Amino acid sequence: MIKYDLVVIGGGPGGYVSALHAAETGKKIALIEADFVGGTCLNRGCIPSKTYLKHSEVIEQIKKAKEWGIETESLTFSFPKLKKRKDDVIQRLRRGISYLLKEGKIDVYQGYGYIQPNGSVRVQETENEKNLQAEKIIVATGSMPAVPPIEGLSEVSYETSDTIFDLTEIPESLIIIGGGVIGVELATIFASLDTKVTIIESAEMILPSEDQEAASYLKRELEKKNINIRTNTLVKKVEEINNNKKVHCESNGQSIQFDASHILVCTGRRPNMSAVNEIGLDTDGPFIKVNKKMETSMPNVYAIGDVIGGYQLAHAASAEGIVAVNNAFGGNEMMNNHVMPRCVYSKPEIATVGLNEEEAKKKGLDFEVVKYDFVKSGKAWSSGAPEGFTKIIVDKKYGEILGTVMVGEHVTEMISEASAFMYLEGTIEEAAKMIHPHPTISETFNEAAQEAVRILNK
Repeated sequence: MIKYDLVVIGGGPGGYVSALHAAETGKKIALIEADFVGGTCLNRGCIPSKTYLKHSEVIEQIKKAKEWGIETESLTFSFPKLKKRKDDVIQRLRRGISYLLKEGKIDVYQGYGYIQPNGSVRVQETENEKNLQAEKIIVATGSMPAVPPIEGLSEVSYETSDTIFDLTEIPESLIIIGGGVIGVELATIFASLDTKVTIIESAEMILPSEDQEAASYLKRELEKKNINIRTNTLVKKVEEINNNKKVHCESNGQSIQFDASHILVCTGRRPNMSAVNEIGLDTDGPFIKVNKKMETSMPNVYAIGDVIGGYQLAHAASAEGIVAVNNAFGGNEMMNNHVMPRCVYSKPEIATVGLNEEEAKKKGLDFEVVKYDFVKSGKAWSSGAPEGFTKIIVDKKYGEILGTVMVGEHVTEMISEASAFMYLEGTIEEAAKMIHPHPTISETFNEAAQEAVRILNK
């Protein structure tokens, strides 16, 4: 049995970051990954979707440029070339992670890891089985698409977020079941490729967990791109006739049907619990239960990332991994989710940190909401992107920034300013005094802060 100070099961952004952080301490580390390093984020999620979204942005800019007097010949797509660029980006990043793991002298096992009742880890490789003795273990096995029990779905060919990027041709039409973050991002991509897109969401709004005003704004903008969005609509049955998919729904008591060449199921994700099935850890619903130190109910076993639920974000998993490693090697660190940025990479984008209005109301807080629209921004107009706003939620008594919501072009690159103020416990007065370069869209955060100070000082 090979001995390690730490065995990490899962090589996604939680797992490989944990392994690399632990390796800096000089400990002996093993990383177990059944597929490619980088996990879902790199291979089937964040990176391929953002690569295609960049293609989408360029296509949109080319179309918009005609209004500015910049004209080209007819716009055409080479989907094989778009796909190749996506694959090249993934391969490059995989090599980068593999290099870092090698430099960190981390032993990487290609296989499935299973924690045993005695605390060891059984590794099932393609042809061999090995047993690792671990002082500490981190479970970072991630999640997989959750497919609902819709009548007829198992008999119909459909895509999930794990398979959609393997398509070799642009779909003529696409029905997306689920209007959450993944659904709206993929709708943005395929609408830009001239696919006829329909989103079907059972809740009252798309992005039901996000700021309501931001979600409503995005819905209007997506509909301008000819994306058909049907909320309050429940899928009852699916069938396929001559390669044509028929989705039977119920909306406001009435039956309605949608047809498309392809179906994409985006109804959330479920945790991959395979590594812990033999040890009976305490759970929180379908997820592994952990405390703020990322400890599970079994001594010396920690869990991070999608397998514990929560935000199910790559950067959250990485942060949790660092906390878990620090505690595994004698620290006493608590995970702080108070300043966790959340991003939706649609067109326009949505970026949020802290509380939104609805959450602040539920907590019974006394707060002020200030919004600054991008139509007031010179840089937004000159860039051809006046759609969007910056909204700050401020505590009335102390001027604490409780949360920030941004909607617009590239706001996912801007939200970290609000995160930094909140993390460092800066006040709205300090945000209002911070000098921003002009003209920039980031000025909208400063403008909103100044307006908030004027209101609070009345």
